[in-house]
Amino acid sequence: MNKKVWKMIAVMAILSMAIVACKPAATPTAAPVVQPTAAVVEPTKPMAGAIDCTGVTAGDEISMLYQWSGTEEAALNAILKPLVDACGIVIKPESTRDQALLDTKVQAGTPPDIAFWNVTQLIQYQDKLQPMDVLGANANNYASFFTDPGTINGKWLGLPVKADIKTIIWYSPVVFEAKGYTVPTTWDELDALVEKMVANGDVPWSMGMESGDATGWTGSDFIQDILLVQQGPKYVNDLMTGAVPYNDAGVVKAYETYGKWAMDPKYTVGGAQGTLSTGFLDAIYKVFSDPPEAMMVKQSGFAGGEVAKQYTDLVYGTDFDFFPVPGAQGLQGGADWMMAFNDTPAVRALVAYLSSELGGANWAKATFDLSPNKGANGNYVDPSLIKKGAALAETKGFTSDIGDTIPGGFGSAEWTAIVSYVNGGNLADALAAAAKVQAEALK
Repeated sequence: MNKKVWKMIAVMAILSMAIVACKPAATPTAAPVVQPTAAVVEPTKPMAGAIDCTGVTAGDEISMLYQWSGTEEAALNAILKPLVDACGIVIKPESTRDQALLDTKVQAGTPPDIAFWNVTQLIQYQDKLQPMDVLGANANNYASFFTDPGTINGKWLGLPVKADIKTIIWYSPVVFEAKGYTVPTTWDELDALVEKMVANGDVPWSMGMESGDATGWTGSDFIQDILLVQQGPKYVNDLMTGAVPYNDAGVVKAYETYGKWAMDPKYTVGGAQGTLSTGFLDAIYKVFSDPPEAMMVKQSGFAGGEVAKQYTDLVYGTDFDFFPVPGAQGLQGGADWMMAFNDTPAVRALVAYLSSELGGANWAKATFDLSPNKGANGNYVDPSLIKKGAALAETKGFTSDIGDTIPGGFGSAEWTAIVSYVNGGNLADALAAAAKVQAEALK
């Protein structure tokens, strides 16, 4: 190469560096302010090859049965759209709240390809379901405490697709700030905060649990969260299997902790009678009324929506918010499970997609509650779900509701025990009666 060429290259390099040096620095983009919304966010469009359509022919159908409708059904459609677009699959959905329809279809030998239902149905139909790992589900994207409940007699039959958490406490940040209260991070700090509120003349809790024939369910949720603090998730699961009887000393301790707050008017609105007679929705509202009748209410994720509907001028994050029950060693919550009655290429594509990181991310972006799929982490867009998703991602355990899990009418027996105790009944007798139902149900 001659000297003239080298000189030309050198001049061009110098000019290039000069241009770069003179280019103004990029102005940082401010992070968008995300407002709470129930709107469905369009999921990420997959890159070519991101969804495996092996064996699928455009026009292949998947029949589905689920309980969702309205905005929930719209969210599911948004989640499934990338799969439908990539593979040409035709979804044939049917929505119903009536489990009898699913039973009828299964008994008639014409079950849907896919059903989204509960763990009870995994047990009920275990001999008719296709194993998730055989269908290509990615177990690595789920914590074991999410795959274990869907594993029946050694077969992984249910994919957890949607979750909600109950182990949270709702409060008003603006009220806390005005009164000098801070969000506790340990159970001892929560206990100290409750006592500080009482000393200041504030009622710490709104614990109303009236709900017709289901009166007592909010109390059972609270007690289970106390068990998660005092005993941990393994203990709760042992209650569900019968390895620990419901009148065990650990259960007695949790009831006594709950009773101190639920029965005394210093600690909860109206004392014992207020707990028994106040509707569970009214119990939520009392914390956010003007002036507030109580400082906190322990309630599931749905409480935020109820507050927003009742008090349309309140703003999430300022006027109402939540924090996880401090000290809980795991979370209590509910989950919806996908089960497959048929093994087809289209079903396999669906299972692979929903259990992939992309499927988890798209579930989160669609604002359809929480996803147990690890791919959801960091992809929620609703402020409330971002916070709940972080709690779910960090938890070391996840337990379903004890009363919902133990069959044979145990849920009603549990509520009866709680109502009896709060009403002044003998705790040992109440728990013994519930433990008897537990033992009979789990024989």
